[in-house]
Amino acid sequence: MKRLMAPAKIGTAGALGMDLGVLDTTPAQPRVADAADLIARFVIIVLFTLLAIRIGADFLETGKVTNLLLLASEALVVVLTVLRRGTSVVDRSHRARVLTAISMMGPVLVQPAAVTALAPELATVPVSAAGFLVVIAGKLSLGRSFGLMPANRGVVSTGLYRLVRHPIYMGYLITHAGFLAANPTFLNLVMLVAADLALMWRAVCEEQTLSQDEAYREYQQVVRWRVVPGVF
Repeated sequence: MKRLMAPAKIGTAGALGMDLGVLDTTPAQPRVADAADLIARFVIIVLFTLLAIRIGADFLETGKVTNLLLLASEALVVVLTVLRRGTSVVDRSHRARVLTAISMMGPVLVQPAAVTALAPELATVPVSAAGFLVVIAGKLSLGRSFGLMPANRGVVSTGLYRLVRHPIYMGYLITHAGFLAANPTFLNLVMLVAADLALMWRAVCEEQTLSQDEAYREYQQVVRWRVVPGVF
C-alpha cells in the first residue's frame, strides 16, 4: 500500500484521541503554542533523563539488558518528538491531554528492581528486543509524522501499518511485558498497566478523528485490527 496524505483541513495524526471526535482547527496564538511546545519537549527530556539515570545505574550494578531495551524504546519517543513535523491543526482537548500524560508517565516512572524475576534474562531479552524492533519499524514508517497529540501529519499505510493500524502500540505492549517480567513489582505493574490501558483507549479515540478522513476509512477496510491481530 502507498502512503496516503490526508487533506490539510482534517486532523489525521497517528498519535492520540480526542473528545467525541471534535477537532480544534483554530490555530493557537503563536507565542502560546510555541511556549507550550517547548515546555512539553523539556518535560519529556527531563523525564527521559531521570529514567536513563535509573536504568543506567541498574545496568552497571546488575547487567540487565532487558531494562536497556525499554530505555532505547523511550529514547525514540524523545528523538522523534523533537524532530516531528509541525502543524497548526492540533487536538488540545482534556481527554487528549490526560491520555497523553498517563501513557507517557507510566513507562518513565518504572523502577528497576532487585527482586526475583518471573523469567530469566534469556527469555525477557528476546521478548523486549522483539517489541523494540516493532517500535522501531513502526516509527520509521511514520518518520516525522510521529506526534504525541492528534494533528494533521498524514495517514501512513506502509510498513507494519499493513498489519495493524497501531503497530507502535503493539511494540510498547511487548516491550512492557518483557520489562515487567524482569522487574515484577507492584509499582511497575500499576505504572505499565495504566500506561497500556491509556494506549488502547488512545487507539480507539484516535480513530474517531482519523475516520473523518476518507483515506483513513479506506485504510480501515484493508487493515482490520488496531493493535493485536485477532484480538483488538
